[in-house]
Amino acid sequence: MTSSLRVSRRRFVQSASMMTAGLAIPSRFFLEMQAGSPAQQPLEQFDYGDVVLASGLHEKQLEETHSVLMGLSDDSLLKPFRQMSGQPAPGEDLGGWYHYNPDYKWGKDEDGFAPSCTFGQWVSALARIYAITRDQATREKVIRLNRLYAKTISGDYYDRNRFPTYCYDKLVCGLIDSHVYVGDPDALSILERTTNAALPHFPKRAVEHGKEWRPKKDESWTWDESYTISENLFLAYQRGAGERYRELGRQYLDDEYYDPLAEGHDVLAGRHAYSYVNSLSSAMQAFLTLGSAKHLHAARNAFEMLSQQSFVTGGWGPDETLRDPDSPDVAASLTESHSSFETPCGSYAHFKLTRYLLRVTRDSRYGDSMERVMYNTVLGAKPLQPDGRTFYYSDYNFKGRKVYSDTQHWACCSGTLPQVVADYRINTYFRDLSGVWVNLYIPSTLRWTQDGTQVTLTQKSLYPFDEVVTFEVTTSQVRDFALNFRIPAWATGASVSLNGRRVQIPATPGSFAALRRSWSKGDRVELDLPMTKRLETVDPRHPQTVALVIGPLVLFAVTDTQPPLTRADLLAASRVDQRSWQVRTGGAPIKMAPFTGIGDEQYTTYMRVT
Repeated sequence: MTSSLRVSRRRFVQSASMMTAGLAIPSRFFLEMQAGSPAQQPLEQFDYGDVVLASGLHEKQLEETHSVLMGLSDDSLLKPFRQMSGQPAPGEDLGGWYHYNPDYKWGKDEDGFAPSCTFGQWVSALARIYAITRDQATREKVIRLNRLYAKTISGDYYDRNRFPTYCYDKLVCGLIDSHVYVGDPDALSILERTTNAALPHFPKRAVEHGKEWRPKKDESWTWDESYTISENLFLAYQRGAGERYRELGRQYLDDEYYDPLAEGHDVLAGRHAYSYVNSLSSAMQAFLTLGSAKHLHAARNAFEMLSQQSFVTGGWGPDETLRDPDSPDVAASLTESHSSFETPCGSYAHFKLTRYLLRVTRDSRYGDSMERVMYNTVLGAKPLQPDGRTFYYSDYNFKGRKVYSDTQHWACCSGTLPQVVADYRINTYFRDLSGVWVNLYIPSTLRWTQDGTQVTLTQKSLYPFDEVVTFEVTTSQVRDFALNFRIPAWATGASVSLNGRRVQIPATPGSFAALRRSWSKGDRVELDLPMTKRLETVDPRHPQTVALVIGPLVLFAVTDTQPPLTRADLLAASRVDQRSWQVRTGGAPIKMAPFTGIGDEQYTTYMRVT
């Protein structure tokens, strides 16, 4: 299938699914729209290949991760599937979580916790990376892995698996991405065989984390995540897998969780952080696929509740646990834990949720939140290593460090990090019939067709280390459309200039500034986002525990000890060079750096001020 045919087919499938979702929307939905919910059609995503990034930090993450995945042998990747299905299993064992140990004992054994769990995510990431790079070796590896996996499909795999729905969910994601992005003609038939083998080994509905549904098993067998799988089931339906997947998506919606959230009740406390935030993407897909306003309300309300217990970085869930409203636990974790935020997994869940909410509501605060998490957590993660060492937690302790966990080779975060680094592209720009919405400020080039004409938008800047972002338009014919620029909530005094002259359009913090005109080749826009320093407390109970923020960046204090400081001392931080600042004290100055600028040295996220 040619590239153009694949694109046409994909857009047809997406359009058809949106029409189907629209037909499913009940009449009460329109009343709720009038009562304050979004009335517009959701913004559309661009394809992975439509955006080329020119940011060294972002591209380095992609290249390093791609190299690791391409270096993994096929036999090693298939080994646990073959073992669990009773087949010959040649090749080297990857070890870590990926290893299959039939005699695994929770709390005793280190390797074998979740055999094969990341396979589907790696196939998904490789499919997305092929859509970005058009590297034929990557496409060939995806198709080859799918064929080899298909030979292992067996109910025994699920019967011997403590995470059957979790692993199935990742396989669904890998196969539907293979179908869309590499054009694997067998992907959907392999998915159907997978579903037939898996379903007899699933609970009949979503089962909450920690609740037993298979007797005579240890506690770890209750940690499966059937409450997260609806998102990819709905996506499988949208991508042509059949009506069956829409109904399965409906069947596994975790309404025990969503119903109280939709009514505004905070039931986050005590739940596993990553998986229950990830589950909110299933609620968003229930809205997009079924037209269920209840599930949209659940996701929106949950985001607000999550924001109220988040760290300054946008991360959440110390020790992988969500907390009570107004709980002192988040502040207490600064001394009691080094497991502050499950970074690649949490970022992946956060990006998906905020991307869905932004598309549906066009509310810029979701882009602000996505940007904060990107620059202050996952973009500064240590790279995935060929031996499976994975950066798992960001550490916001007063004595924090970036480390690998020796007991978590090929952990869950080794599956989500490759997806995160591919998805920076689809988070950066969106579109509707009127034009383009610029969400993230990353040096990049976007290409799209506007009313039959190819248009290129090139973004250049040193953001977030400089407050001016420029955009250059290239088009062969004059075309009328809008460019909508996210104005962060912190950007007081933001302005927009066109071809060297300031334009009088609203550039209100916490909104999108819309510039509509007939665009010609060479038109140039300058966006000025003034960055002022500010202090943010860890929570209202601890007003003396603060972090220094400038624009979207948290500045971490690179220090082993903290001398007495005042708020004025922190706010007087001066710039040393392009990417570092310093705070003067009675003794030696303290270096302040963004998360991406910290290596192995000790640092602290929050400072105690007098």
